[in-house]
Amino acid sequence: MTAATQPSPDSTARTPPRFSANFDPAALAEIRRAAATGIYDIRGAGTKRRLPHFDDLLFLGASISRYPLEGYREKCATDVLLGARFARKPLHLQIPVTIAGMSFGALSANAKEALGRGASIAGTSTTTGDGGMTPEERGQSKTLVYQYLPSRYGMNPDHLRQADAIEIVVGQGAKPGGGGMLLGQKISPRVARMRCLPEGIDQRSACRHPDWTGPDDLEIKIHELREITDWEKPIYVKLGATRPYYDVALAVKAGADVVVLDGMQGGTAATQEVFIEHVGIPILAAIRPAVQALQDLGMHRKVQLIVSGGIRNGADVAKALALGADAVAIGTAALVALGDNDPRYEEEYRQLGSTAGAYDDWHEGKDPAGITTQDPALAARLDPVLAGRRLANYLAVLTMEAQIIARACGKSHLHHLEPEDLAALTLEAAAMTQIPLAGTAWYPGK
Repeated sequence: MTAATQPSPDSTARTPPRFSANFDPAALAEIRRAAATGIYDIRGAGTKRRLPHFDDLLFLGASISRYPLEGYREKCATDVLLGARFARKPLHLQIPVTIAGMSFGALSANAKEALGRGASIAGTSTTTGDGGMTPEERGQSKTLVYQYLPSRYGMNPDHLRQADAIEIVVGQGAKPGGGGMLLGQKISPRVARMRCLPEGIDQRSACRHPDWTGPDDLEIKIHELREITDWEKPIYVKLGATRPYYDVALAVKAGADVVVLDGMQGGTAATQEVFIEHVGIPILAAIRPAVQALQDLGMHRKVQLIVSGGIRNGADVAKALALGADAVAIGTAALVALGDNDPRYEEEYRQLGSTAGAYDDWHEGKDPAGITTQDPALAARLDPVLAGRRLANYLAVLTMEAQIIARACGKSHLHHLEPEDLAALTLEAAAMTQIPLAGTAWYPGK
């Protein structure tokens, strides 16, 4: 370097400031919040981090080596039969997209009614969630799945018999191994009566069922529920995705008709943020070992697999089915379809310290859309008839998008989609799914 090019001693030029990769603004803000309050953060709305997901897969449409179907002349069926292993009355749904369990308490009565209306129009099922069955939901749901949770909030044998299927919840994607939160401001007099709880007091759901400690006890419980319901109702077992191969195999051994597998992107309910962001695995990583467990037991398609966690569009649905699932469940997307996070409430979201599209304080009970609240004035904003129609529209679009993809792959039923129809875009997706990297016949470990 010559003297002419050397910086002068009095130069004020500085390197622009950079945030640490580990201590970025969000991490620093959380440290300050924890130091100021001495309590952990609670929120809902699932993980915020970028995870390997269905976007990391692509479909290989037909050309010469594969023959596509003509959409205007050739049918592509979408129906699914759930629970025919042991139940005398399995569920025959018109579409393979179901509504996941979200409780009355977490959601308003109008929201629960709207979910039932929308699912019924679309020909699919909705699920009660924790806290019991409301007349609004049962009255408007043609097919209703009753959740049996560790908390037993609102558990009622008569409601078990009124349901069309029973879902035993062992874990959830946002909090496998942990219980959810229902803050006191959402425990209204009606919620308190249904759950046999004190009004206005924070409640934390149990993390495990009190009357079993392993798969043998689960088998006894499943048999007990079958006896209560005269062997009519399909019995689901819902698992948070952590060790899917072994958990699915044990659920099948215990006698489940259907296994529901919830990845860490799922989670409308509130829990500790450390759970949401650091416990569980993505649904993309969970489907292949779950399907492998079913195949190894000779039970694939005999015991149905429903997967959930971040399903947004028809492509996600089609990819889940191509990987081996029988159906999917949606939660967050269903709430958005009802009207949650709507930009028309932007000013009110800002007053809550958030913004439309990022609102995750569902547990606070101040939702301006009237969906995740027990405030009578806010809940009255949601028209369950209109919201139900919006949900039905959304479910119709999901189904049509999945059909478009299936036809392009030459399939006359959504369940004919298979791993061979897919290619992976990233090494992570290829390793998790054992789908070859696009343009190759290779995936990590092959």
